[in-house]
Amino acid sequence: MTLRISVIGTGYLGATHAAAMAEFGFEVLGLDIDPDKIAMLTAGRVPMYEPGLSELLLKHVAGHEGSTGRLRFTTSAREAAEFGDVHFICVNTPQRKGEFAADMSYVDTALDELAPHLTRPALVVGKSTVPVGSAARLAERLAALAPVGEGAELAWNPEFLREGFAVRDTLRPDRIVVGAHSERAERLLRDVYAEPIAAGVPFMVTDYATAELVKAAANSFLATKISFINAMAEVCEAAGADVTQLSKALAYDERIGGKFLNSGLGFGGGCLPKDIRAFMARAGELGADQALTFLREVDSINMRRRSRMVELAREQCGGGFLGRRVAVLGAAFKPNSDDIRDSPALNVAAQIQLQGAQVTVYDPKAVDNARKMFPSLAYAHSALEAAEGAHVVLHLTEWSEFRELDPAVLGAVVAERRLLDGRNVLDAEAWRAAGWTYRALGRPS
Repeated sequence: MTLRISVIGTGYLGATHAAAMAEFGFEVLGLDIDPDKIAMLTAGRVPMYEPGLSELLLKHVAGHEGSTGRLRFTTSAREAAEFGDVHFICVNTPQRKGEFAADMSYVDTALDELAPHLTRPALVVGKSTVPVGSAARLAERLAALAPVGEGAELAWNPEFLREGFAVRDTLRPDRIVVGAHSERAERLLRDVYAEPIAAGVPFMVTDYATAELVKAAANSFLATKISFINAMAEVCEAAGADVTQLSKALAYDERIGGKFLNSGLGFGGGCLPKDIRAFMARAGELGADQALTFLREVDSINMRRRSRMVELAREQCGGGFLGRRVAVLGAAFKPNSDDIRDSPALNVAAQIQLQGAQVTVYDPKAVDNARKMFPSLAYAHSALEAAEGAHVVLHLTEWSEFRELDPAVLGAVVAERRLLDGRNVLDAEAWRAAGWTYRALGRPS
């Protein structure tokens, strides 16, 4: 019998996972409580920008000419329970308001809505990022709520998606980690991921707690590496050294490598900041808080980058922002995404505006989302429009479009040729040759 799959939660993670499961050849039903989102997905439209996802959806969503028809969507938990053999929970775990800990209410609600309708054996698979120990608690709750009792099993299969590469990371992940307590659960998930396993993707089976910790540990390591090179940027500024050359030299060491070693404005988004804070909170609950105290400094270094960029912008504006026009290139927290959650670029833009500047923001994909969150900022339809009359231009999200800007063309529309490269990726010599004052975090002026 061919497995049928339900995906609970159709946001960034869930929509991508549902489309990928259809690509693997499964009949898939996506479940969400938001009828507008379901209507949009049913129409073959994606509620977020993610390269390749729109095309993958249209390839499989039922009712569209030429589609396989393997992917449908619903708002009914009963329908999803009756439909699926394997149910993936892909809902958010945001930071709890006023605390570092993760808000598990969406995961708990998803399980509570699904479980009472499970009348035959089924596997429920968590993909959300959760505090260690959550799976064991949820497994007990699942067995208690499901009419089929222990026939409803739980497994944990953390996601490792990178925004901008989510489709590729789902279809061909670098590893598949499964926390499972039975041979049946392992067998079912080997069937689900048969295609990537056949292509050589490592499949690792662990206990619940280890599977949960893999994602928390991975994000903490990446955040630490980013903040390390940004701490070195602070030292470089004090010593008159160049952090980009330092980073390049470090990258030649095979033990270190060059990935995530580019200094700049720091990390943001809906994962790294809240995940490292939730990890610290959970370690404290377990009595192991001292093991992760270094993550507090990782977080602190990251936030200091934003304050330092505001300081540099103020310096370039002659010591104050009143009466100054500032152009901000970038709103998304990273390129190839329209995600503005905890965006360093928008955080800097908002701080500068609060201090009196007229700030105009441009981003290739994230302007609409940014306008909803920060309606008081001005927005432009192009980099040239944003820079018109600006006393300083801030490059804060490293879209390839910004790397390709012509310094002379941009220089013709600004009030003063002053550029702050918050991502350390623009060609400093080319901009200086065009008459710009070029500054960047961690580099000599």
